[in-house]
Amino acid sequence: MIEHLANRPIVPVIEIANSRDAVPLAESLLAGGIDVIEVTFRTAAAADAISQIKQQVPDMLVGAGTVVSQDQIRRALEIGVDFGVAPGLNPGTIAAFQAANTPFLPGVATPSEIEKGLSLGCKLLKFFPAEASGGIAMLKALSGPYASLGVQFCPTGGVNLQNLQDYLSLPTVASIGGSWIATKQDIETGDWDGIATRASDALERARAQR
Repeated sequence: MIEHLANRPIVPVIEIANSRDAVPLAESLLAGGIDVIEVTFRTAAAADAISQIKQQVPDMLVGAGTVVSQDQIRRALEIGVDFGVAPGLNPGTIAAFQAANTPFLPGVATPSEIEKGLSLGCKLLKFFPAEASGGIAMLKALSGPYASLGVQFCPTGGVNLQNLQDYLSLPTVASIGGSWIATKQDIETGDWDGIATRASDALERARAQR
C-alpha cells in the first residue's frame, strides 16, 4: 500500500451527503488524473457511495475514511474497500482490517502513537490533524527517530494546494490527503468540471515536487 500511495501523491478526502453524487464525483477525479479516493464515514450515504464507486468506477482505488465504529468496520469490509483510514489509532480496528487482509492507515500525532502503530504492524500512518499538530516542522521532527524503520506518513488536515509541495518534499511523506479538491459545496452543486480542474492542478503541482 505504501508503494501504491507513493505513486498517488494526492488522496482526496471526500464527504458525500447523497450517494447519487458518488459516481460523477469519482469520474471527475479520474478526468483530472487522480485515481484514488477516501470517502469518509461522516454521512449516512457513505457506505452506499463507496459501494457505487467500487461497482461502477473500477479504475478508482477506493478507501473508507473516518472508520471509528464496529458498524463502519463491518460495512467497509463487506463492501470490499481497497483501504481504510481513521483519525486515531484503535488496535481493534487495525486487527479487523488485518484479518481481512485490507490495508489500514491509523491516525497518529505523537511519538507514542507512532510506536504503538509500529508495534501493531502499521508503517503507513495518517498524520492528523497535520497543521493543528505542528505541520511540516512537527512531521520533520517525528520523522527523525522513525524514518530508518520505514515509517511513511499521509498528512491530512489543513493540507492544501499552497503547502502540499512542502509536505511532499519530506522523504517520509508517501502522499497527502485533502478535502479542497472536492468540497461539500462543490459536490452538492455538481461542479464536476471544477473538481476535475482542481484535481489536475493539484496533481501537476505534486508531480513537480516528486
